[in-house]
Amino acid sequence: MKKIRTRFAPSPTGYMHIGNLRTALYAYLIAKKDHGDFILRIEDTDQGRLVEGATDIIYDTLKQCGLQHDEGPDVGGDFGPYVQSDRMRSGIYKEHAHKLIEMGKAHYCFCKAEDLAKMREEAGDSFYFIDPCNDLSKEQIQEKLNNHEEYCIRLNVDDEGTTSFTDEIYGTITVDNKTLDEMVLLKSDGFPTYNFANVIDDHLMEITDVVRGNEYLSSTPKYNLIYEAFGWDIPRYIHCPPVMKDEHQKLSKRNGDASFQDLVDKGYLPEAILNYIALLGWAPSEDREIYTLEELAQAFDVKRIGTTGAIFDIDKLTWMNGVYIRSMEMEKYYELVKPYIQEVLEDRYDYKLVGDAIHDRINTLSEIRDMISFLDHPEAYDDDIYTNKKAKTDPVLAKEILPKVYETLQGISEWNNDEIFAKLAEKASEEGLKNITMMYPLQVALSGRSVAAGGATAIASILGKEETLSRLKAAIDKLN
Repeated sequence: MKKIRTRFAPSPTGYMHIGNLRTALYAYLIAKKDHGDFILRIEDTDQGRLVEGATDIIYDTLKQCGLQHDEGPDVGGDFGPYVQSDRMRSGIYKEHAHKLIEMGKAHYCFCKAEDLAKMREEAGDSFYFIDPCNDLSKEQIQEKLNNHEEYCIRLNVDDEGTTSFTDEIYGTITVDNKTLDEMVLLKSDGFPTYNFANVIDDHLMEITDVVRGNEYLSSTPKYNLIYEAFGWDIPRYIHCPPVMKDEHQKLSKRNGDASFQDLVDKGYLPEAILNYIALLGWAPSEDREIYTLEELAQAFDVKRIGTTGAIFDIDKLTWMNGVYIRSMEMEKYYELVKPYIQEVLEDRYDYKLVGDAIHDRINTLSEIRDMISFLDHPEAYDDDIYTNKKAKTDPVLAKEILPKVYETLQGISEWNNDEIFAKLAEKASEEGLKNITMMYPLQVALSGRSVAAGGATAIASILGKEETLSRLKAAIDKLN
């Protein structure tokens, strides 16, 4: 059995789209499930669409996600070069196009762009290109070449019969050859077309499994005609359904939808994003949703990829991201949240205490700033905030309770969350109150919020005794 070899072949045209990242992930998983190779190839022959720095974004994204390629422009390999423009300069595509001419499988086309435009205009919707250059004799062709007339190279296509191929997801697909025109292989500027370069590169790199979006289904018969013209083995095809924005629209950066980097900037973890997009179109055989990359490689089965588009649900991703944050080892978690805490709070705070207070509440890292801003700058509030049905409090009761809380806190010498809670719980019991009735007014006094990360005693422990008593006194004065 041949070793499985898959490739991810993006164009460096901007940020990494979610759909593209999922294609890379699936290609990686297919290779790693059977101990195969995952190859990165940069397809940059469409020079007009290139974006400066986009290749680095590709490298950085794969690295952040742990999708380590076995071969590629940056790591080398036995099948390079791995950048399409470098391959073009080596003459690979021109050589193979002319080889097809020698084999009688392709031909020179000297038709000018304006001639083709006129043909289309005259034929309208029924336009089907039959290349008149097929009728040129060898002598006529040579004369035009000697005169340096501009040409492209087109594949010869027999318009009789049908062409079929099998896709692992969509099954067997058959098309009439009449729908397959004599496509251009090598353009007049010497650049290969996308379809031609793709086939040449996949064959020479010994790619066994081609993973791509289902928008390429209609082009696949054309790819296969090239494979058949050379007499090469056709790879296994896995055409994935699209990632959808809603029931009608595909997820697209052009529509303002988030790229991978956008999501990271909004506080989502790469591993959570990767886990979530694995489930967009693929259903695991077991009833679970949280997977490490290694576990995905073991569980992944292309037969469980669906045929319909999967809707990208940002709420589901947010939930999953929260699960990842809360499942981290605490030291790793502290290092992760520290930069976000430092953006808001001064060094005088114990960042681990702050991290503990927000640990069970955050779902994305970007939430941290707003969640803890009151620690440095207590928020203004109306006295109505003391009214809380669950705590059974109101401004009148708060006015009575807060001085007792102040007196209790004044007497605490060992200032930490457990001690503060124990003393206030003891005081609540003495007063015949529930803990929440004692704690809620304190939380409001310290934060200015009805809901605050960590709760009253955690906030007090973070603020320290002096600041806590200062804010509490201000709240009492305000109620008076």
